[in-house]
Amino acid sequence: MGETSGFDYDDKVSDWNWDVPKKYNMGYDCCDRVADDPATSNKVALYWENEKGEERRFTFLEMKNLSNRFGNALRKLGFSKGDRFLMRLPNVPEFQMVFLGGVKIGAVPIPSSTMFKAKEIEYRILDSDAIAVITTPEGMEDVDKIKGNCPTLKHIIIVGDELKEGELSFYDLIENESTELEIEDTDAEDMAFFCYTSGTTGMPKGAVHAHRWVIGNDPASQYWQTYRPDDIMAHTGALNWIFPLGNAFLYAWRHKTTVFLYDGRFEPEIWFSLLEKYKVTNLASVPTCYRMFLTIEDAEKRYDLGALRHCISAGEPLNPEVVKEWRERFNCEILDGIGMTEVMVYLSNITDMPIKPGSCGRPQPGHVCEIVDDDANPVPPNVPGTLAVSQDDPGLFKEYWNKPEKTSKSFKNGWFLSGDTLYKDKEGYFWFSGRGDDLIMTAGYRVSPFEVESVVNHHPAVLESAAVASPDEVRGVIVKSFIILNEGYEPSDELAKNIQRFVRKNTAPYKYPREIDFVESLPKTQSGKTKRKLLREKEIEQKMAPGP
Repeated sequence: MGETSGFDYDDKVSDWNWDVPKKYNMGYDCCDRVADDPATSNKVALYWENEKGEERRFTFLEMKNLSNRFGNALRKLGFSKGDRFLMRLPNVPEFQMVFLGGVKIGAVPIPSSTMFKAKEIEYRILDSDAIAVITTPEGMEDVDKIKGNCPTLKHIIIVGDELKEGELSFYDLIENESTELEIEDTDAEDMAFFCYTSGTTGMPKGAVHAHRWVIGNDPASQYWQTYRPDDIMAHTGALNWIFPLGNAFLYAWRHKTTVFLYDGRFEPEIWFSLLEKYKVTNLASVPTCYRMFLTIEDAEKRYDLGALRHCISAGEPLNPEVVKEWRERFNCEILDGIGMTEVMVYLSNITDMPIKPGSCGRPQPGHVCEIVDDDANPVPPNVPGTLAVSQDDPGLFKEYWNKPEKTSKSFKNGWFLSGDTLYKDKEGYFWFSGRGDDLIMTAGYRVSPFEVESVVNHHPAVLESAAVASPDEVRGVIVKSFIILNEGYEPSDELAKNIQRFVRKNTAPYKYPREIDFVESLPKTQSGKTKRKLLREKEIEQKMAPGP
């Protein structure tokens, strides 16, 4: 397979040079620098719409001024470099204002899902020593339940009109602030933000990213996302997740690209109409959403998607059938990629390079990746191992917050060990095999079995449970729980539904088990650990077996 259009992968790799300055602030670079350029100052940075049909738009200059006002407001509240605050915001324009205002003054935003429940919020505040929560009136319901348990929490800032005693209004805070802001003189290595990532043997870990993280993802912007000056970029996901946070916000704005943001549930027909209305050129999504798009008959005839030129996918492996049907129906490729909270997407299919359906591509120029064995030594082609990324990659996270031992275990022989199991073929293409640590990748989310089991086991009927990934025709993968019941309880469909409702009430809805099997026992190791791998393999064998 040779490259097309004169594209030579090896030449691109050898020609790549990193240019990371010592002093660098991602907030300035991704907004103010663009706003200060007369050619782009009044360019639309953001188109926004919600489920009610309300619309807003902001230029780069407007976003600079509004985020500067918020930065000044934070300083008046006593925020200084390194102070953390939890963001619990939906896809609203204030998300960008809050995030940028924070990083410009050296404070550290922590985006989090609006679907998290009280205990999940409490854990993140306590673990990070956050001094503020910034949320909406709707988001306060669960915060109210735990705010008294969080001694570092000094401020609650509300984006909305409904305020209770002790809460601060985002709009009141910024109303009289100056649009001129003194940008913190941050180093590229300084902590900028962090996102929590799930693990299987403990609670979530805060993956700390430095300001250089944006520059470190320039290879993805150039070779995977391929931003152009007249592009309009959209992501179907929520900004609190690192995939859209980068591709549909920070990376896009660094490259002066307009973004469309939607605040609402994913419905394929609604999204088709939005793609048509806003003339979206670049779409980013997850395999589940692409599969749902393809369930809409004659969408290619009913909607004018002539502007759509480029699509990317990440979060879980993309089915080759989806790639093929999407190309046939919409005359557009989907470039699959693989990444994680700690380093985002560093390995992908690349524009102008042949696609092998089912492969997640090759390392983008600038990123050095290998498949390694347990001793972190590279393995031969077609031999499965752990995907590793060079430890000096500027897009790589700095550390797990307050977890030095876990940080240390993630690095070996100059490599960051991703935990993903892949193999590399003789042509240098990488192929995903599975997770080495039992993480469940469903609908673009990484779900920790430990977190699911912790909630399921709190149900009064449950003695013990195990959560695993289970194949699903529409969603690709779903969460499935195997449950041993306490004495006095009998398996039934009604009990299964009751447990599902209990889990949805007490954790983020995407984590709940869509299927439940009641069992008498669970496979265990000699040390008493559940053998989730055996359960997962059984699911694959049963569901993927050919029919009669």
